Amino acid sequence: MKTAVWLYFFMFVAFFDLHAQYPILTPFAISIGAAPSFIGLIMGMYSLTHLPGNLIAGFSVDRYGSKRFIILSLLFGGVLMLLQAHVTDPWQLLAVRSVSGFVLAFLSPACLAMLAKMARDHIHQGKLMAGNGLIHTFASVFSPAAGAYLVAQFGFTASFQVLGCLLIATGLFAIFGIKSTSAVVAEQALAVSNDDEPGVVRPKGKLMMPEPTASPVPWLFYGLPLAISCSQGILFFELPLLARNSGEAGIMNTGILFSLVSLGALITLSLLFLNRLSPFIRTASGSLALSLIFFGMASEWPLPLAGSLVLIGMAKGIIFPALASLLLSLSGGVRYGRVFSLLSVAFSIGAFLGPLIAGHYRDEISPYFVAFLVLILALTVFPVYMIRTFGLMKTE
Repeated sequence: MKTAVWLYFFMFVAFFDLHAQYPILTPFAISIGAAPSFIGLIMGMYSLTHLPGNLIAGFSVDRYGSKRFIILSLLFGGVLMLLQAHVTDPWQLLAVRSVSGFVLAFLSPACLAMLAKMARDHIHQGKLMAGNGLIHTFASVFSPAAGAYLVAQFGFTASFQVLGCLLIATGLFAIFGIKSTSAVVAEQALAVSNDDEPGVVRPKGKLMMPEPTASPVPWLFYGLPLAISCSQGILFFELPLLARNSGEAGIMNTGILFSLVSLGALITLSLLFLNRLSPFIRTASGSLALSLIFFGMASEWPLPLAGSLVLIGMAKGIIFPALASLLLSLSGGVRYGRVFSLLSVAFSIGAFLGPLIAGHYRDEISPYFVAFLVLILALTVFPVYMIRTFGLMKTE
């Protein structure tokens, strides 16, 4: 369990560092002369270069283990952040962000694969994934406001330098804090053998999906993560421009808006009783709620922006842990690296398309309505296909 604690710590720092850039990247790009459409390309290119990294990570993590990829991803990501602090042209920023997208693409599949291998059973696996969601959310609650504060106090250059050094330091600590894959597997085997000792009663989970098999996850499954990521990419592109155009408190206000999304996610992640529900039901219902919120924002419903962002965060807090649990149940308990790399690929494609669409068409149609359409399209296919293909087991 010590490995899990260290892994959560490193993931917290990495997510904190990355999310701190959300409210400051768009203003920084504008300050060096980037147009809104080019900013969408910058944000989208970061996600696009995730694709080859995700694909390579899928096979590499399964073959060589997670540790080396976590360490190298953190170290090189920090170096690129230091380079980003000194760019003076939008094309330079595009180049640095493109390389960063490839380098950091290894981090999430490697971390999730290691967490999955540490699990003793499906219930423990779900708890570890929920812990990952909590760590991610805690980091994203404070990091946007922290990033905005750094820029307000020290400027863009110093802020990127601080974030880069933080990533490098985390990578160096990971060398000693993370065990190799073989050690993690041995630790997991020991935990299972201890659970099988006489007098030890292992908890029985109420699985809502069929027992996992070793069959590959269907490609259509990844359509919903792609749609969710696309909608989030649109939102993350719009918020900095919205705060800037409305004349509110600039970068600092943008950081607060991002933190509201994470605060909403923290609310639903704290509702532990939701984990008793089927991950399929949680994924589908959370995605439907998210689409309706975007429709409300596109139709300019009376709910204030802050309230809408909290609701979006609450929907995300339901979706992402459930999506990971559902994917694990369908994966058959094998090749975690490839499974999570394909999930990251879907997220990357969606995150690429979202800002790109918002940047080019925001003056013609509400980007939030585009997010609604994408989610609804995915939801018309996903539930029907999953029920027909895998079925659902009744709760005992």
